[in-house]
Amino acid sequence: MILLIAIYTYYNFRFFSMKNEEDRNRACQRQMVCMFMLHFLANLVIILHTGSEMLILFYGVQVLFFLCYVFLYRFFYRNVSRILVNNVCMLLCTGFIILTRLNPEKAMRQFAIVVISAVITWIIPFIIDRVWQLVKIPWVYGSLGLLLLIVVCLVGNSSYGAQLSLTVKGISVQPSEFVKISFVFFVATMFYRSTEFKNVAVTTVVAALHVLTLVLSKDLGSALIFFVTYLMMLFVATSNWLYLGCGAASGAAAAFAAEKLFSHVRRRVEAWRDPWSDIDDKGYQIAQSLFAVGTGGWFGMGLYGGMPEKIPVVDKDFVFAAISEELGAIYAICILLICLGCFLQFMMIAMKMQAMFYKLIAFGLGTMYITQVFLTVGGVLKFIPSTGVTLPFVSYGGSSILSTFVLFNIIQGLYILKRGEEEEDEEE
Repeated sequence: MILLIAIYTYYNFRFFSMKNEEDRNRACQRQMVCMFMLHFLANLVIILHTGSEMLILFYGVQVLFFLCYVFLYRFFYRNVSRILVNNVCMLLCTGFIILTRLNPEKAMRQFAIVVISAVITWIIPFIIDRVWQLVKIPWVYGSLGLLLLIVVCLVGNSSYGAQLSLTVKGISVQPSEFVKISFVFFVATMFYRSTEFKNVAVTTVVAALHVLTLVLSKDLGSALIFFVTYLMMLFVATSNWLYLGCGAASGAAAAFAAEKLFSHVRRRVEAWRDPWSDIDDKGYQIAQSLFAVGTGGWFGMGLYGGMPEKIPVVDKDFVFAAISEELGAIYAICILLICLGCFLQFMMIAMKMQAMFYKLIAFGLGTMYITQVFLTVGGVLKFIPSTGVTLPFVSYGGSSILSTFVLFNIIQGLYILKRGEEEEDEEE
């Protein structure tokens, strides 16, 4: 399995240096072969260990889904980015493997959410390719997103000290996952209109209200993602180093204030600084995560060889620790490199887009994605305090899965749009 994901990751970066379309398609085909072989081997281990006939059926429907997702996407969207489709499948594959090992029932629920999300978001590239009017409604994005965050702040369900979700007819939804998308569209539309100081000031105020509302909800992980994304989009749109410096300084001051004002933030910072001093309480989660990562070593303990269930919230915030323990550091590093490959593709699409609106959307979504990956992995490895955010496409969580599908399909829409323009130019 480690060899297969290493080969897959090699082609993930080799792809960018290939100029010939046939070579790129061949690399993507080899990636798919590696993914399906890895998926088969992991599920073989799981089935042999559990002896569950239900998991045999579950494996079969996963294979059917991946085949349909890959080939139907290419059938309906001729110019689709195949490397992004492959990476979505590999990340989902890893998520299904580790969740099935941890809790088969949750893995099956996750699979149902993935299928529904894939179907719902299938139309997004078609919309992005044809609806330029998306640039005309900035205040719809800004006001609706802010309103949702305020509702969560006032009446949301509390989880681990933060108000994160709303429950509608028994279904729990985390609105901040979707407001991320509307937030990027709002900022992109505002900076597309103008980057004069007055417009920048108005946009900054609305962005600050988003972040402040998240802070009041004690959802500081999402608040940090929003802040970093806005700051980077502002810098790209204006090329003003003063804005970047002032923003970074204000962010550092806000982080310091958050530690002093919120007890659960202070608790996480104390656990980050010295988890061993209170290993039975505050430091338990991060200590167990570090034990898991260290125990796994380079090659892992093998599926069912470790004890990832000892880590609290292991299927969400700390799924990277479970991967490191049982599949090994090499496998975990490859997952990080695949995420980095997605980010590089986002940035390449952003650079190629001529319209500033589309350029900022691709850049903003890419920044939001890689910041979330960094916060998740950084918290697991004690590089930064834990922020309570999930690893996209891998961690358990319906809102995270759906919002990440939306994000990737918007990027696919931009890629398809650009490829179509390039083909028209070649014909002329």
